[in-house]
Amino acid sequence: MPLYKRITINHATKVLIWKIEEPFEELSKGMELTPLCRERVDGMKSDIHRRGFMSVRHLLAQEGYQDSDLYYDEAGKPHLKDGRYISITHSFSFSGIILSDREVGIDIEKQREKILLIARKFTPIEEYRTLANNDALVRKLTIVWGAKEAVYKLYAQPKVSFLQHINITDFDFEDQKTTGKITFNGETNWFEFEFLEFEGFTCVYTLRQIS
Repeated sequence: MPLYKRITINHATKVLIWKIEEPFEELSKGMELTPLCRERVDGMKSDIHRRGFMSVRHLLAQEGYQDSDLYYDEAGKPHLKDGRYISITHSFSFSGIILSDREVGIDIEKQREKILLIARKFTPIEEYRTLANNDALVRKLTIVWGAKEAVYKLYAQPKVSFLQHINITDFDFEDQKTTGKITFNGETNWFEFEFLEFEGFTCVYTLRQIS
């Protein structure tokens, strides 16, 4: 399938989402990988991970980049050689990237009841007990988790705890946006988030504000 969704946030910032329907062989056609990335993808045992990896290269191609334009630092954070900022995500049948002239973070998650079992590990679940039903609770917790994942990718500091250091402000689904903060090492940084839901998945993204 071609590009599933493109969102233009501002003149320098774009979100691109791919729906992964093609087999690995089709996604690999015409895609040149660096030796390191070829080794990485060849070492992946999961077919969906391999397809997710290749679909991200198709998203890069949508913006004129190829695999060799991308590199990863020691912490595993992706960077572009031209100095633009990038964040990458994939979950089951969707992958996504966000590109900007500012630091960014993105996360896609499948909405699953499994999140109810782990919620206490990343957020005070009591805050959301007023929701009408389990479906709404799963949706809200998935957005909260996605926001924390997205800002964690942007912030990129070791030892940051989802539960202790990242707080997401409560929100209404209809708003499709919220705020949050990281309080760590005596500093507090606020972030704005936008989110969207599609086909049982949630995508959340954020970019560092200009001070």
